[in-house]
Amino acid sequence: MTESSHENVPSRQRKRFAGISSRAYEHPADRSALVALRKLSGFDTVFKALSGLLPERSLRLLFLSDSVRVSDAQFAHLNTMLRDACYILDLEKVPAMYVTQDPRPNAMCIGLDEPIIVVTTGLVELLDEEEMRAVVGHEVGHALSGHSVYRTILLFLTNLAVKVAWIPLGNVAIMAIVTALREWFRKSELSADRAGLLVGQDLHASMRGLMKIAGGNHLHEMNVDAFLEQAEEYEAGGDLRDSVLKILNVLPRSHPFTAVRAAELKKWAASRDYQRIMDGHYPRRAEDKDASVSDSFRESASHYAETVRTSKDPLMKLVGDIAGGAGDLGGKLRDKFTGAGPGGGAGSGGTNGNGSGPAAEGGSGSAQGEG
Repeated sequence: MTESSHENVPSRQRKRFAGISSRAYEHPADRSALVALRKLSGFDTVFKALSGLLPERSLRLLFLSDSVRVSDAQFAHLNTMLRDACYILDLEKVPAMYVTQDPRPNAMCIGLDEPIIVVTTGLVELLDEEEMRAVVGHEVGHALSGHSVYRTILLFLTNLAVKVAWIPLGNVAIMAIVTALREWFRKSELSADRAGLLVGQDLHASMRGLMKIAGGNHLHEMNVDAFLEQAEEYEAGGDLRDSVLKILNVLPRSHPFTAVRAAELKKWAASRDYQRIMDGHYPRRAEDKDASVSDSFRESASHYAETVRTSKDPLMKLVGDIAGGAGDLGGKLRDKFTGAGPGGGAGSGGTNGNGSGPAAEGGSGSAQGEG
């Protein structure tokens, strides 16, 4: 680390969240899934039975033999950050942490019985101390939430899908599970970003880190407000065809897009939920066993309803209109894709009241041709 890397270190003590439950910072979609899984009788037993199939022991031996284990003697500054993060989130057992040679900036938390945190040299060299502190907090948040179990399974199934790709329908079944796990994991990344903010307690550092992951070590060429404007433009821009492309682009990813993560984190940092945590009002781990699955699902449903209501994405706005009884699906889809408004009969090939018939089909065919 260079001397300049310490310029942004806040001159203050960070708050500690004794006994905090991961429910305090988990994204509603992430939390509802985890609460439901934790309530399933025998769930832990089933996953422990899978441990014989999953390459966890192999991964541990691989990192032990071919990476550098963080300790007081190696990467001591990372070891201090790791212990601080565990102290702030009150995680009693400090996970093993490794630095592995890879120019791509990345970090992960994996493991069934005990989580392992792995960071790449590309990430260590890219981030300053406070940016790295947020990343370490992010990974400790994964460990506290129990995400490492599902992340390990996702890695295993992704590799398995490649191996059985030649088997008819075998790959289809596995990829369906992988796609569902990836959707959950993208939400879990938003949860972990929040944990990183609780550990670092420096929103600017979290923003800088995300910008660097997106654009490299060129902060003098980047601007937080402009970066957040990208997320706004991404969400609101284009038409329904762009909305579909956004979905297709994100499906193979385990992480949300970086600009979107930054916007989501900034929104949460300005929320009442974040302020309540900082004031010491948050759910405790001791209360996890009493957490209501139905309450968690209600919160998740409420979150998605609010997302649809406030979203500027064309598809989400259309869904909101339909849910509010603003019109029929067929007519709205046709008008959105062809660019025809309520009175655009000639340009769209004409339409009837219910959006059916040859005229509607012609409009749809025109839209497909343009796409």
